[in-house]
Amino acid sequence: MTSKCSSIRSLSVVVVCGLVFVIGVLPAYACYTVVVGRDVSVDGSVLVGHNEQNTGKRFINFRKVPRLKYDAGAVVDLRAGGHISQVKETHAFLWSENPGIPFSDSYMNEHGVVVVTDGCPDRGEDLDRLESQGRLRDGGIGYMLRRLVVERAKTARQGVQIAGGIIDEVGYCSSRTLVIADAKEGWLLSMTRGRQWVARRVPDDKVVVLPNVYIINEVNLSDNANFLASENLVDYAVEKGWWPAGKTPFVFSKAYSRPREVFMDPRQWRGQCMVMGAEILREPDRQLPFAVKPAKKLAVKDVIGILRNHKDVAICKDVTQEGLVFQLREYLPPEIGCVYWRTSGEPCTSVLTPWYCGITKTPKEYYKPVGVRKQLTLEHHFSDTPGKFGADSNLAWWVFKKMQDRINARGEEASDANRMLWDSFEAELFTRQPVVEEKALDLYKKDASLAASYLTEYCGRVARKTLAEAAKRQ
Repeated sequence: MTSKCSSIRSLSVVVVCGLVFVIGVLPAYACYTVVVGRDVSVDGSVLVGHNEQNTGKRFINFRKVPRLKYDAGAVVDLRAGGHISQVKETHAFLWSENPGIPFSDSYMNEHGVVVVTDGCPDRGEDLDRLESQGRLRDGGIGYMLRRLVVERAKTARQGVQIAGGIIDEVGYCSSRTLVIADAKEGWLLSMTRGRQWVARRVPDDKVVVLPNVYIINEVNLSDNANFLASENLVDYAVEKGWWPAGKTPFVFSKAYSRPREVFMDPRQWRGQCMVMGAEILREPDRQLPFAVKPAKKLAVKDVIGILRNHKDVAICKDVTQEGLVFQLREYLPPEIGCVYWRTSGEPCTSVLTPWYCGITKTPKEYYKPVGVRKQLTLEHHFSDTPGKFGADSNLAWWVFKKMQDRINARGEEASDANRMLWDSFEAELFTRQPVVEEKALDLYKKDASLAASYLTEYCGRVARKTLAEAAKRQ
């Protein structure tokens, strides 16, 4: 398996969610996530905002994947050549696929469990050495981990346990933080190469801002309500010389992070400033807190406002493939209460539209025509067929990308005018949301399929209207 492991490593060090691992530099482009606890959102929802950012030729397929059944004894193929057992039936999910990229897809399943990811440089252990030491089995797992979580988990906590169990079994071949959330709570699951991982629950009364560095600091392994971890998390760090034996409390971010000259991450700093409504003193060696209390309760529009930020530290960049906010509410059925608000491309030049958990399909303009089982295969996702990444006027993502490029080329005045138009469009959608959901809930009480049909038609209509407007602005 050495050649397989080496092949995965050579791909991982080039581009993993905007991280250039080879030279250990965090460039201006990289994924970014905001998690809002339910006590500090305006409607009691857990909010997860995310910018998915990668370089190179990219595009997004966005579609609904139904529940799928598998025969007894079926296995899940892993990219490095290993396998794990498949379940009898998987959950349905909304899938934002970033073809060709190993760590960049986003998901929301039928139970309202969502998963996004941010790359985080670790101490940089060699994958072949980890394999020889038994810390990776057949190359471990990478790309498939997030999908297995949404295919199997009914809650965020269960999603963390599923992911942790898989890592314990086969090991992980990258270093990053998964955000796994549902309508009750959000979790950050930080993983390093090998079999070390730790998860921390987002406090209900606080907001977490996650850039491309590990931010889980002090770990209390006796607090199982708020922390979960691999069995030898501390002992392994001590064994490697990354943490002094007997020193407490254990600080995961200091033990496992790749050392960096400036400890305070500028994008975490800017995000916390925006959340708190205050300018935090910018000190290079300061360790920012894991979570902060916001100056006010936050709504979907506030979270997307952070993702659109260009002030001094750019969070929004033109290498963004998707900006999203998951709005997860417990007091409604997940089909109605969990909404995937998303925008194609750079969020500052585009518009959020809603996609409800209960929809049965997305419009044909939002994904390339291929059977769902074929699209789910590793071979299809990582294939590099001629023209695959070329501009396609039939695909919604490329329409928005062309609009983005034209607006940006015209300068600040055009960008401001474009933003005003889209802000008006978004405001109308937010105003209409309670009416749409009231009707959907009435239908749901009669027959869940009636609500699903109504929401599918509504989301598709809004999406096509938005697409037509974007085409006009190219």
